[in-house]
Amino acid sequence: MAMYERTFKNEVVAEGVGIHSGAKATICLKPAPVGTGLVFIRTDISDKKNIIPADYLHVADTRLCSCFANEDSISVSTAEHLMAALHAFGITNAYIELSGPEIPIMDGSAKDFISLFENAGIENQDMIQKALKIKKEVVFTDDKGICVSFLPAEEPLTIDFEIDFPAKAIGKQNLKFQLSLEAFKEQICYARTFGQMQEVQMLHAMGLGRGGSLENTIIVDNDKILNPNGLRDSLEFVRHKILDTVGDLYQAGMPIIATFKGAKSGHYHNNMLLREVFKNPENYEIIELN
Repeated sequence: MAMYERTFKNEVVAEGVGIHSGAKATICLKPAPVGTGLVFIRTDISDKKNIIPADYLHVADTRLCSCFANEDSISVSTAEHLMAALHAFGITNAYIELSGPEIPIMDGSAKDFISLFENAGIENQDMIQKALKIKKEVVFTDDKGICVSFLPAEEPLTIDFEIDFPAKAIGKQNLKFQLSLEAFKEQICYARTFGQMQEVQMLHAMGLGRGGSLENTIIVDNDKILNPNGLRDSLEFVRHKILDTVGDLYQAGMPIIATFKGAKSGHYHNNMLLREVFKNPENYEIIELN
């Protein structure tokens, strides 16, 4: 059965705070016609170009999150959780209006965005959806030896991820996940962002992390989870890293048919892997999902 491009049925609005700025922000999701793609619009900007495409070529910073920017240096940061939900729902066209430079962190996961999308409703559009099919192994390795890769596959995106942190409360975890909306809702969407106490203190010293709290971030102090209610499940840390990866890989602008492998990797590696794919047309083909 063919899969079609998708957008929202209705506008929907939410408010929250940015995890790094601490500033309140409003996000409004709007339907968009076929061929629009995912487009951020900074409604607080009037003297410069305020439109920012949500694609891998517009990723300008990956140090603490995935940040998109246009040629006028107008940016939208902390996009990965929203992008993950868009990916899971197969939303290909949408206007995403923001009243500030940072997407609200909500509860630190993608769970609230799932509810927001369901309130908006989703509709198929009159165009068969395309997918990026990886034809041969593509690898990116950074100068520290951290490696991410795509392997060819015949099924929807599978993510095989491993983390290994010195903090005893996190430790080493690995999980393999195949993307579908149902699996995303059941296994991934609720996993919250996390940080270690020394990292939080460092961010505060830099004037960042102002919107972070135990309400939206898992805080770890070596062998202790500081959140009063603890974890949502024992693999929440690796589930969240997979959530981030689902979001980052949607910078391709379409679903991906491949197996992704990552270990101790992050936003930078995900973006660089996509850049590596598109460097060589022999790495991929664009197919219709019918």
